[in-house]
Amino acid sequence: MDAEGRLLALRAGAKNRRDPAADDATLGLLLALARLRGVRRFLEIGTAEGLTSAALLLALPQAEGVTVECDEERHARAVCNFADFGVGGRVRAVLADAADVLPALREPFDLVFLDGPKAQYVNYLPDIKRLLSPHGLLYADDVLLYGWVNGREKTPPKRRSIVRRLRDFLAAAGGDADFTVRVFGIGEGAALCAKGAFSAEEDALLAKTGAEIPFADCFPAEEE
Repeated sequence: MDAEGRLLALRAGAKNRRDPAADDATLGLLLALARLRGVRRFLEIGTAEGLTSAALLLALPQAEGVTVECDEERHARAVCNFADFGVGGRVRAVLADAADVLPALREPFDLVFLDGPKAQYVNYLPDIKRLLSPHGLLYADDVLLYGWVNGREKTPPKRRSIVRRLRDFLAAAGGDADFTVRVFGIGEGAALCAKGAFSAEEDALLAKTGAEIPFADCFPAEEE
């Protein structure tokens, strides 16, 4: 089985186990944007089994990555997967809490894929902004969270706190003059936060998704 087939099989296995893994639409858009931007360095927060980073490294032979995961078992699987795909030499897999790692990082990244603890997105944002290269892109996954954030589905009472935190993240990113922020109903929602403007090629790619959501729709009236 070739690398692509093995990656598909591992992704299917992760989904069957209900382990975190970017869905097909999310991964497809992420890879397309990374190729358009010629990404050379990326950061993934929330590595899980490393399948998204492995896909990026296989698609971008020139790229190097840093991944951060706080779960020891998932981190160990990711390290094994990187070795099995022959990309271990191009990725630094860190076992730690992102809140501890991000302040210590110094290298600029062309792309940050954020798929860690949702309640912490807003806390991570200042360091992510600092770490992004001048024309870098933050891809924040799961920002609509089952349609709760944009009010498409009613938020369970126990989940209202995390929904407020995700809205805080979106408001902070959208209110930052250095970012251009666009939200898409892909997977459980994607916020694309570009330093500067999106290119014409990216605009064309994103238009084809047909999934863009007006930014204001992410802030419906608070539920009683």
